[in-house]
Formats: sequence, structure tokens, C-alpha cells
Amino acid sequence: MCGISGIVGRGWQASQLDAMIASQHHRGPDMVGSYFDPHGLAALALNRLSILDLSPAGRQPMTDPETGLTIVLNGEIYNFVELRDELHDYPYRSKTDTEVVLAAYRKWGEACLDRLIGMFAFLIWDERKQRLFAARDRFGVKPLHYYFREGEPVLFASEIQTLFAAGAPRRMNAATWATYFAEGLHDHSDGTFWENIHSLPPGHSLTWDGGRVQVKCWYDLAERTGCDLDLRPEETVQEEYLAILKDSVRLRFRSDVPVGINLSGGLDSSILLALVQSLQGANSDIEAFTYVTGDPNYDELPWVKLMLEGTVHPSMVYQLHPEEVPALAASVQAHESEPFGGIPTLAYARLFERARANGVIVVMDGQGMDEQWAGYDYYASNGNGSTSASPIQGTQQRTTRSECLLAEFASLAKPFVSPSPFPDALRNRQYVDTRYTKIPKALRFNDRISMRASVELREPFLDHRLFELALRQPRQRKIENGTRKKLLREVARRLISKSLVEAPKRPVQTPQREWLRGPLKFWAQECIDAALQSYGNAWLDPSTVREQWHEYCSGQGDNSFHVWQWISLGLACKT
Repeated sequence: MCGISGIVGRGWQASQLDAMIASQHHRGPDMVGSYFDPHGLAALALNRLSILDLSPAGRQPMTDPETGLTIVLNGEIYNFVELRDELHDYPYRSKTDTEVVLAAYRKWGEACLDRLIGMFAFLIWDERKQRLFAARDRFGVKPLHYYFREGEPVLFASEIQTLFAAGAPRRMNAATWATYFAEGLHDHSDGTFWENIHSLPPGHSLTWDGGRVQVKCWYDLAERTGCDLDLRPEETVQEEYLAILKDSVRLRFRSDVPVGINLSGGLDSSILLALVQSLQGANSDIEAFTYVTGDPNYDELPWVKLMLEGTVHPSMVYQLHPEEVPALAASVQAHESEPFGGIPTLAYARLFERARANGVIVVMDGQGMDEQWAGYDYYASNGNGSTSASPIQGTQQRTTRSECLLAEFASLAKPFVSPSPFPDALRNRQYVDTRYTKIPKALRFNDRISMRASVELREPFLDHRLFELALRQPRQRKIENGTRKKLLREVARRLISKSLVEAPKRPVQTPQREWLRGPLKFWAQECIDAALQSYGNAWLDPSTVREQWHEYCSGQGDNSFHVWQWISLGLACKT
């Protein structure tokens, strides 16, 4: 896990690369490396968080002396051991997965991507051809942003703030903000909240050749899954799915530094913990991390304690307090550079800080099961499966307040047109959540807060083999008589107790709604005032925003999403 940066084109300065390296120190505090093309056309750099082969041999950038290919890689290729065996003729000088990617690209070119199991974003400079190739993993677990404007060098980095450090103009993208306020959408396209700054989409690659930038898709979940349903006996599917689950977790334990696990009280965490124990045995003692807020209406600690009964896993529980939020939110905003997920993201950020303080450098999480098996409440609310763009789990009321937007600004919003690659609405909803809405934003939030603490986050359930198998299953294996994740629960019965299989899903995990109208009211007001001071009468109608804010503070409404939108703009203005 690292921070990568690069510059291609003419007219750049070495000081720009130095600034990028300094900006991403938190992503890789263990080692720094850089490469400069002898023709002056490109430069690559890496901030290394050492996970595999901690020796100097693992230093990046890595160059293949025979072909002149140079790589910087952020992420982990979990099947690198198997690929290394297949590519045994390559003259390896390290025991890293990065060098295996270099060997794979040398042999197979862009086709190597299909052979990789993992999370990754990388840049490869071909010194002989004067050509750059970049790629991002199937689900976009690892980020890659780039600044592109005709006639200027192209800047690449793991984080947006790094592009600013290299000189990219810091101008807000009004259309993206309008879409966020009107539709509740972000991270659903290659656009960002900043002009001329793009995010390479998940499952896409990019080439720079002679000043021309070309982006193309190399992996699409719907295309790889196909429209045909899997009508094999359910028992057969359960066996195959469980086998892939075990293999996915096994691969993600490949590390030369300590590994921990994030535990909430839900079904997915229970399955993850059970898989860890099945692989490591009853004496597995990896550390478990859980955050709480002190509110029993939201905290899942009783379920976590039940999960850990009879095990020897050390349990570290961190409680987030309201008074920590203002300073923490400012810090997280500086790393996110875009609106993030509210109080839950802040609580999770503290969790990674505690993991690092305890010497745990890698943490595993259970993201992805709800999208695989239709676990959110709105999946079951409509018999045909909802296809609206931005449902919010656990709320019944509208989440945005478009009446607070000035007409000219609102007209800039770009409504999201949901693709329908499958013949049934449920799978289309799952696909949209996985590719465009739920997973992309969660991965962006979590990458920034984990790397802010110099911790690598691994997502064993975000394995393409699991998703492709799950999306081939008919509806009745996902939702039956109102019960969601039906087949997954049957698999879970082989691993965990009945009480954990039937544990209720909590749609909301922090008292954000109560805190923003309670102990954080004055801080929230300050953020909203900052937003109105900068964009009142330009984007937002101040009187309508204040009216809606007062209604919210009086106790009206079952969600705080629209309030957090205003706070997000205020945080961006103050950062």
C-alpha cells in the first residue's frame, strides 16, 4: 500500500514531483523513491508503506533493465505467489508483488490485468516507446486521480490534494456540486468536485502517448457476469461460494506486517471473523477493532462481544465523542478533498488511528456483502427491485433539499441515468450500487481515512469471483419472504451460531442525526454559515437553507443527509 504520483508531458519541474511526494507522506512513510525519464518526458514517484518484502529490494519505482519499463504500484496483488510461479523465468530481485506485475506486463501487456486478483492502481512508463500505461482494479478499491488540461503536463496521484500540491488549480466544479445537492450523488462518474481533475473509473485503464490521453474499460461486472441465471442446485452454489470466500480471505493474509480485523456487530463481520478462525484455527489472536459512540440505540458492541465469546482475539474498542468531531472533520476533509460520509467516516478514521498505534498495519473489513446479496432494506421494499439512483439505507423521507438551490445552479445538475444491463430490476439495482453509487463512495471514504493513519485496508469480500457468482443467482436466493441475503445466511449457518445469523441489521450506526441537532449544533451552524458566506446567493438560497436548518433543529425529519451536504460545502470552503 502506497501513494503513487507521476507527471507526463513537457514543461514540468522536478519541484512539482517533490511537492507531490511530500503531500502523500502519510500514504507511505517507510520509503520514498523517484524516477526521471532521461528524455525529460515523464517522472514517477512513490511513498512506500512496506507490507511485502520490507527490505530495500522492495523499493519503488522498479525498472526492468531489459525493456526499460518502470512501475509504481499502490495496492496488493494477492495472487502474486501463483503468478510468480507462472512467470518463473523473470529475473526477480525482490519478493514483492510489484515486481510480479512488472513481469506480467512485460509478458502479456495490458492483458495481464485479467490475471490479477487484488486491489491496485499503477503507472507504467515505457521509456523506449515514450508511453504511459495506467490501470485501476475492478472495483476501484485503490484510487487514481489525474489533472488533464490541453497543452499542459498530465499529473497523476493517489489523492486530489497531491495534484493541488503539484500546481493543479483549485477550482470547484459547480456541476458536480449541483449534482451532489440535487441528486445526492458523488463518486458515480469520472468527474470530481474540482475542475479538470478526474478519477480513473474502476476497471478502467489509461494510456498517454504523444500527448493524447485515452481511457478504456477493461472490466465490467455486468459483462463478465452475463444475463443468464445460475440454476444449479443451491447446495452446489453454496459450496462454490464458500470455497471462494475461504480462498479470498486466505490470499488477503499475505503480509509481512501484523494484520487486524474491523468488527461491527453484523452478519458480514461475523462471517469474516469465522473465516479467519477457520483458516488460522481456534488460537487465532489477531486484534479486533470496533468503534462505538456511547449510544446503545446505535452501538453494536453487545453483538461484537457475542462474536468474540470463546475466542482469544484481543478486542480494542474506541468511543468517538462529539467534542472530537470539529477538529477530526477538518483533518479528514483535507485528506478526502471531497464530501465524505459524515460521523461514521470520522469514527472509522479514529479506529485506524488506534490500529496503527497498536502496531497493526493491515486491517481487514467486510465491505461488499450487501451489494452482492441485496442486503439493504430498499432492495426488498419493491417487489421488482428499485432502480432509483441514490437510496439511503434506513430512511423513509427525502434526503436532499433541491428547493435550497438557486435555479441557475440547480440547472447544472446532471441526473444519473441508471444503466440496465440485466433483464431484471433487482440485479440492475445491485449493479448500480456496486459500480456507481454505494461501493465507489465507501471505498473512497475508507481509502483516505485508512491511509491518513498509514494503515492498509483490505476488503476480502470485494473479490470479483464472489460478485460474479452472486449476481448470477435468481432473486429467491437473495430475498425470500422479506428476508434479505438468503443464500448468504445459509452459508453462514455453516460458520457461525444461529443468533449471529439472525442478528438484526442496523441501518444507521452513529447518532449523527441527534448530534448535529444537539451537541454539535453550533459547529454545524458554523459550517453552514461558511458555506453560505462563500456560495450563498450564488449556489444556495440563504433564507431557505436557514429555514430548513431550523426545522431540522426542531426535531423534524428522520435523516440528516441534507444537513451534512451543507456542512460538507462549509468544510470544503474552510479547508
